[in-house]
Amino acid sequence: MENILQQIINGLSLGSIYALIALGYTMVYGILRLINFAHGDIYMVGAFLGYFALGYWNLSFPMGLIFAMAGSAILGILIERFAYRPLRLAPRISLLITAIGVSFLLENLMVLWVGASPRPFPQKIPVEVYFVGNIVFTNRQIIIIAVSVFLMFILQFIVLKTKVGKAMRAVSFDKETALMMGIDIDKIIALTFAIGSSLAAAGGVLVGLYFNKIEPYMGVMPGLKAFVAAVLGGIGIIPGAMIGGYILGIAEVLVSAFISSTIRDAVAFIVLILILLVRPSGILGKYMREKV
Repeated sequence: MENILQQIINGLSLGSIYALIALGYTMVYGILRLINFAHGDIYMVGAFLGYFALGYWNLSFPMGLIFAMAGSAILGILIERFAYRPLRLAPRISLLITAIGVSFLLENLMVLWVGASPRPFPQKIPVEVYFVGNIVFTNRQIIIIAVSVFLMFILQFIVLKTKVGKAMRAVSFDKETALMMGIDIDKIIALTFAIGSSLAAAGGVLVGLYFNKIEPYMGVMPGLKAFVAAVLGGIGIIPGAMIGGYILGIAEVLVSAFISSTIRDAVAFIVLILILLVRPSGILGKYMREKV
């Protein structure tokens, strides 16, 4: 039993990262019906911004985290403005292909800038180990979970309690009606990209802190897993992305611990196949019949 609790704690740390990235997927999908496959690479860029802020400019960890989030928010706005906005009225497949192109572009630009080799992430927070009985956890795990939950609450507050959040929800329901009501759709979509990108950057910095390694291709697999987490929870639904992230993180750690670590990456795709077979709309999603 203690071993299971231990793995659940480890899974919560990993799931927090997936949840932060999945939130960006689900926010963009909720507004544009776009699966932004470049989102995993924004997470990677956020990790490198944190790397430079902490390692080269010697900022404190909170300031480095804020810097990475702000830089990635600007990157998200630029990507939306120059890559996605001109194609907003194009067929959806054009946006999808563009997203894949942006993903490869970010990866290769980062390789050109820093090289393809992994880099050790600056360890600004020394590891402290705590014991509760035979269960072991570290201060870094606590920080990851606490920061993730705090950012999720902030996001929920923005979406549910502010005018900007109401505008986001209005745009996600019906863009034309929102436009007639005086909502600046371009501004709201850009803001959605900014918030989603900043959350992904927070995930990148926390991963660097946790695993002590970052590299230009680090966004590929976590990005895909976060997409699975968003689908699992119900893509387009913010609480669903959080739930999906935690379920996926815990499932992955439990499989690694009790079955085999070699199939840990396969867990996400097994979950994706199962959820599409059993409940395609996800845990919190509602089935909607489309007229043709």
